[in-house]
Amino acid sequence: MADLAVSKKPERVPAGCAACVDVETTGLDPGRDEVIELAMVLFTFDRVNGNILQVVEEYTGLREPSCPIGRKARAVHGISLQEVQGCNLDEKRVNRILDEAELLVAHNAAFDFNFVSRLFPAAVDKPWYCSMKGISWSRKGVRSKSLERLLQAHDIKLNMSLHRAGSDVQGVVKLLSICDESGKAYFQEMLTYGPIK
Repeated sequence: MADLAVSKKPERVPAGCAACVDVETTGLDPGRDEVIELAMVLFTFDRVNGNILQVVEEYTGLREPSCPIGRKARAVHGISLQEVQGCNLDEKRVNRILDEAELLVAHNAAFDFNFVSRLFPAAVDKPWYCSMKGISWSRKGVRSKSLERLLQAHDIKLNMSLHRAGSDVQGVVKLLSICDESGKAYFQEMLTYGPIK
């Protein structure tokens, strides 16, 4: 009698780990302007279906710049020079989060990459994914790619005000946790689109 093959349960693929990143700055020029607020959400995700599993850690920090905060920038985020005086980012904590994340996510990732990579060289070597460009929002019936409009369209309400880094990263993670009508997670669609860097 031939030996019967022993059926085994398929081994579970370990969860992936990613960080959502957002910055508020003194202006739009990464060559001249500087980060004044950095927020990160470290989270795990299912490598098979792209579902976001859980938030592991959140960090938000302020930083005093060496240049003035532009009037237009301040109108967007509302951060004053007085608010950031004497403030420094927790570099050790930020670098640890960057080390744990295998990939980074941002809404308009090219903007955030240009600022974050100047402060934290570890961010340069990570693949960056964009929740603004990496998902076909128009096919989901949303005309605007602005984070504010996308959150409104998906009925995501945040405790903090928009246009601050902490609330923006929370909003992006909640948005990417949603599945489309076919059951595919937005996060998975973004991963399929590929990194911007």
